[in-house]
Amino acid sequence: MRALTLHLKILILLLVTLGIAITAYQIFILGIPVTEDETDDLWNIDAKVEFQANPREPVKLQMYVPPLNQEFVSLNESFISNNYGVSINRADGNRRVTWSARRVNGKQTLYYRLVLTRRYSGEQTKATGPIFRDSIPVEGAEKIAAEALLSPIRQHSADVETFISEAIKRVNNANDDNVKLLLGGDASTPNKARVIELLLSIAHVPMERVHTVRLQSDMAQSPELWLRSFNGDKWLYFNPETGEQGLPDDRLVWWTGNEPLLNLEGGRNPQVTFTLNSSEMNAIRLAKLTDENTDADFLEYSLYGLPLQTQQTYQIMIMIPIGVLVILILRNLGGLQTLGTFTPVLIALAFRETQIGFGIILFTIITAMGLSLRSYLEHLKLQMLPRLSVVLTFVVVLIAVISLFSHKLGLERGLSVSLFPMVILTMTIERLSITWEERGGGHAFKVAVGTLIAAALAFVLMNIPELTYFIFTFPAVLLIMVGFMLAMGRYRGYRLTELFRFKAFLKD
Repeated sequence: MRALTLHLKILILLLVTLGIAITAYQIFILGIPVTEDETDDLWNIDAKVEFQANPREPVKLQMYVPPLNQEFVSLNESFISNNYGVSINRADGNRRVTWSARRVNGKQTLYYRLVLTRRYSGEQTKATGPIFRDSIPVEGAEKIAAEALLSPIRQHSADVETFISEAIKRVNNANDDNVKLLLGGDASTPNKARVIELLLSIAHVPMERVHTVRLQSDMAQSPELWLRSFNGDKWLYFNPETGEQGLPDDRLVWWTGNEPLLNLEGGRNPQVTFTLNSSEMNAIRLAKLTDENTDADFLEYSLYGLPLQTQQTYQIMIMIPIGVLVILILRNLGGLQTLGTFTPVLIALAFRETQIGFGIILFTIITAMGLSLRSYLEHLKLQMLPRLSVVLTFVVVLIAVISLFSHKLGLERGLSVSLFPMVILTMTIERLSITWEERGGGHAFKVAVGTLIAAALAFVLMNIPELTYFIFTFPAVLLIMVGFMLAMGRYRGYRLTELFRFKAFLKD
């Protein structure tokens, strides 16, 4: 007996632990939204390119576009132009689009449009990058100034991260004569990045320029320069003006390297204007779109991977254990008497079509008339199978009559009674009549009322949209429920109704 109890406890612990672990993994690792109302940002980015074409010259315009290989995923990408050929090349971690045309004249306007969202799931590829670089050649006064700056940087740093931060802070010290010499009177951000790269190269620390766009609506902007370095495990991002580490969440990497955003042949005065706006989309729908546009297979092994019609069926089926759990609690803890365990759940499913108020009325009418017919058939001494056949036929006819009168009276809700499970009603009538014969009409009435109460409560819980979404999205919760059901299986204590029944004994 002890071995059986231990075995049951271990089984319950395993099921509950597994259910919690899988659900936690879906929520915290995969990032699946807990509620159906949760939304995620969707960004629409337009890059408008304008330039003046040279007469009678072929035009070739190249522009960097986001690589989208880490934090973000593209849902739609389009290149809008008139009479231009378009091609995309990938090199050194960047993507570059090339527009080309043989003959164009006058002012030209090209558009690059991108719809993106944050990468929703799947393991990101492991970062790789250089961890050593050769020194940039420098001579004379510049070399002396660089060495003078590097000496305190080395003293105030402990690793690559702090070394780069300290170098950036030193270069941004406008009062340092060595910095003034290296900047040569140009305090622009690109020139500061050049000096920072020089200092880091002498220490053999690699550094890359990163050009980003800020994801912010209604804001005219141009690409913002950041710096990054690889520490052997991940990329470290730095603001070249402040030394602040870590790329903000609202930054989208557009391209990396020292080359300009645009490269134009056969034209002049190129300009790029960025326009951004955001919208929101249902998080699950967005996750499904993300899954379709990546190799992450985010929802492939979830119920969302099923065909839509099948999903609708499973949204009903997966809530049946909730109804069963309600009946289990009402019977084992509350002591409520019902017609078995599954009959109230099946009646609750039928209430989905008729709604609970109308369903209870129909259930009461049909059951009462069916019991009357069954009582009459009992006097004819019929066997069970013919008797059930007659009752079933009577239920079908009664349902048809109710539907007809409901339609004539303009009660369209009554038409849904045709979907009421005839077999369930027939067996309910048969079981109630047997209970009536064996234990009396009072007990049969009590059981019928208990069945309706249990079915109504099960219906209410099974039709809570938030609960339906949660169970359908995180089906591992059912394992936790199974663990609770197993624990309830060994309950031998008092039921709530028994406390009222034996209240007099307690006083004595």
